[in-house]
Order: sequence, then structure tokens, then C-alpha cells
Amino acid sequence: MPKGIYNVPEAYNEPVLSYAPGTKEREQVAAAFKEMYNSTVDVPMYIGSEEIRTGKTRDINPPFDHKKSVGKYHEGDVSHVEKAIKSALEARTKWAALSWEHRASIFIKAAELIAGPYRAKINAATMIGQAKTVHQAEIDAACEFIDFLRFNVEFMTQIYAEQPVSSDGIWNRMEYRPLEGFIYAITPFNFTAIAGNLPASPAMMGNVVVWKPSASQMLSANVIMEVFKLAGLPDGVINMVQGNAAEISDTIFDHTDFAGVHYTGSTAVFNGIWGKIGQNINKYKTYPRIVGETGGKDFVLAHPSSIPAQVATALSRGAFEYQGQKCSAASRAYIPKSIWPEVKELLVKDVKSMKMGSTEDMSNFVSAVIHEGSFDKLASYIDAAKNASDAEIVVGGGYDKSKGWFIEPTVIETSNPKYDTMCTELFGPVLTVHVYDDTKWEETLKLVDETSPYALTGAIFSQDRYAIEQATKALENCAGNFYINDKPTGAVVGQQPFGGARASGTNDKAGSVLNLLRWVSPRTIKETFVPPTDYRYPFLG
Repeated sequence: MPKGIYNVPEAYNEPVLSYAPGTKEREQVAAAFKEMYNSTVDVPMYIGSEEIRTGKTRDINPPFDHKKSVGKYHEGDVSHVEKAIKSALEARTKWAALSWEHRASIFIKAAELIAGPYRAKINAATMIGQAKTVHQAEIDAACEFIDFLRFNVEFMTQIYAEQPVSSDGIWNRMEYRPLEGFIYAITPFNFTAIAGNLPASPAMMGNVVVWKPSASQMLSANVIMEVFKLAGLPDGVINMVQGNAAEISDTIFDHTDFAGVHYTGSTAVFNGIWGKIGQNINKYKTYPRIVGETGGKDFVLAHPSSIPAQVATALSRGAFEYQGQKCSAASRAYIPKSIWPEVKELLVKDVKSMKMGSTEDMSNFVSAVIHEGSFDKLASYIDAAKNASDAEIVVGGGYDKSKGWFIEPTVIETSNPKYDTMCTELFGPVLTVHVYDDTKWEETLKLVDETSPYALTGAIFSQDRYAIEQATKALENCAGNFYINDKPTGAVVGQQPFGGARASGTNDKAGSVLNLLRWVSPRTIKETFVPPTDYRYPFLG
């Protein structure tokens, strides 16, 4: 991306390191992993200038070795949430008044720290705490997080540069003020980059934040706060709290200075948040901004002209990278009868070759799912498919939780296009395939659009340009991120701004200028240089 008009450092996508055997980065992350895995971290709450340890703790257990503790995190109560809100509001005056260049420099420095001395540490924390392979950790905790920080500075300068036209004798200008109050950031376990970006993007625009990370992401959340502090983020700008989620949220949504929520998580929780805000709307000083990215039931649709090897590879990667725990993961596929035998053969071969285990072994392609609740849910759907009359397990179907929460990558084939796993969001390594008759392409387009309430990501494969255009138009409302001849995962900041509509969220596009616009309240200023001194207009005669 070219430099903005304010000449900030150029925003560019951080190169993904290979971690191939023998490389320096592989040795560094292996050493960081070993050190973190064989020690114990004590994660406090970060409120204002304090690191608060309540003594009420929970263990941090790697999903692939759930009997192992690598540390603990401290939980707070309502008093700590209230303290975090108070700390944020006290910090707001100075932070909102700080020149944008100085706010920007903090987050650019954070990006440089992650790109350099903290790269191995934040990747290792993500590998251990969230069970990501080294490659998945690199593209998330390092590269995407760095990209969010760098590009958001560039987007911020674009916003400030957007100014109204002025006419003779008048100067019109636009101020982009932070919101009046504080922002509540609620982040998920599955992306360290999201956990960092959701509090950072409003803060960059001059807002103050109370941040509740996922209980399943505490190891890398602690590294994020360490980096922000080292980068010079003032006390109270981002306050990190842990504890009972409902208790934290109820306290925040009951506060008169609540000004907005930045959320990624389940649709059901987001619906509850929206309802709670609606109930309390008369309490607030300003209408809160509600920004959320939620669930998905993401699809791959192949046209009869598709190349089977391309389709099979997209399914293998799109459905099973990071154990299918990406919001964008392929979980339902529609494959024409003519190419299914070849796609099936290639897909089965791929899945059988995937190694599963600890992320310390970098030859593993997949690891464990995040916790026992997820494991039990996925196992129940796999068992149901084994006993169903209209579905069968094509490959996989095994699971074992004796050491870690391991679910084999599983492919289900169903004759029923509305079979349960074609419709229900599972958030795990389970892909369901419906094979359709080649002559029913148009009917299948309608089926894809109508099957799910979600509209996050989707992909089509075709060598027929007419079919590609037809599908692009027919499916315009069922995927906020739409891919042609590619898997439905892997959105890159600045290249494919991410977000969906329908039950998948507000589609405010993280990784673009659109998201940052949600965290400012514009003020138009008109200055007249020579004001009139007579109320009469010429038409009066």
C-alpha cells in the first residue's frame, strides 16, 4: 500500500516465515515453546497501572495435553469490572487529547515488537494455549496481528484526511472524535490477532477500552498486554479483565458511559448482547456502537467444470486447518456427481495422510480442539452420522480425549441437503458433503443460499466463466467474503476485509477503513470569515 498523505510508515503485509526444518525461526519458536511449556505463567488482570491477582485462579491447560498446567489466570468480580471502567474513563481525557501521531506510534511499535523480539513468544503462546500448529500460529498471532496494527494506522490517516468542500468565505472541516464513554471488547479463543485487534482498533482512534479475552486464550492474551505495555500504551487505555462472562457484561451494559461493543464470538451470545443493550438504551449518554462478527456455516460449491484436485485441496485445507475452528472454515460442500468420485478419492487420501498430535511436533497438520465441551459436541454429531440412514462417514470419525481433545478430521457424505451437519455450525474438523446431479446447478445455487442463516464466507469452483458470474450473483447475500477458485479461509488484512451479514454479524469489515469509522463520532465545523450584518436577502427587494 502507498504511504498515506501524512507520510506514516508504509503499511505492508508481514511476510509469512516458513519454519522449514533448519531455519532460524523454527529453532527460535521451538526454544520459546519449550521454555513456556516447562514453566508456569501467572496471568493477572491489567487495570490501570495495576496487575491484579485475586487468588481466585483457573489453570491454563494445553488442549493437546489437558492434564498439563502451564500456568494460571486470576478471575475478578463486579468490583474489578467497575474498577476497570473507572480506570478507562479516567484515562480517556488525556488519551483522547493525545495527538494522533503519538497514538499511532505506540501501535506501530507494537507491530515491530511482534515482528521481531516477540514473534517466537507470541507464536509459542498460541501454539500451546490454543493448539495451533506453527504455521497457523505464524499467520495469525504474528502476521495478521502485525497487519492489523500497521494497516489500521494507514486507515486512520485516510479517515482524518477525508474533509468536506469549502466555499468562498467559509472553511468547513471535519473532526473525528473518539466516542463519548468507553468501549467493551469481547474476543474469542481462535485468533490471537482478533484478540489484539478488537481492543486496539478503537483505542487507536482515541477510545478507552475494557477487554474481556476468552478463558481459552489467556496465554497469548497475556503476551498481547505485555507487548502493548512495552510499546508505551498508557495505563488505563486498555484494561484486561477475566471472570464470569455474564457478570462482566451485565456490569458493563448497565453503565451510563458504555459507548460501544467490539465483539467476535457466537451468534447466540451476540443476540443476547444486542437485546441487553436494547433493554438499557435509556441509560446511555449516547447510542452505543454495536460491532460484531459471529457464526458461520461456510460453503464450498463446485461446478461440473471444476478441476477435482483443486476442489479436494480447498476442502482439505479449508475444512481442517486449525481443526476447523476458524469462523471461515469450510463445513458444508456441494459437489457434482460427475466429479465426486475423483474428489472423494483425493480428499480421503489427503485426510488419511494428516498427522495429528501436539503442536510441539511441527510435522503435525492438526492438533486438538479447544476444550472438552467442544469435543463432546463434535463427538455426538459424529456418532449420529454413524447411525443415520441418510449419511455416512467417508473418512475419519474417530476421537479420543484420554490425553487431549482429539477429533479426527472427518468427512460425512449425505443424500439429504438439509441433514443436521449441513445446517448446524459445529466449529470443528467435520465437513459434510452433499452430492448433487450435474443438471441441477441452478437448484443447488438456491439450496446453498437458503440452507443456512449465516452469511460469512463461501467459495465456488468452476472453469466456466458464465457459471462463475451466475453463482456470484445468485449467492451475493450469503457470504460477506466470497472466493472464486479458492478455499473460503485465509482473509488477509488490507486485501480481503473480513466480515459477514445475516446471522454472521454486522459486516463492519475488520482490516479496513470501514471498521475504524465505527469508533469515531464526526463533528462538522463551519467557520465563516466575514459574517453578514443584515438579515435581509436580495429577494426581498
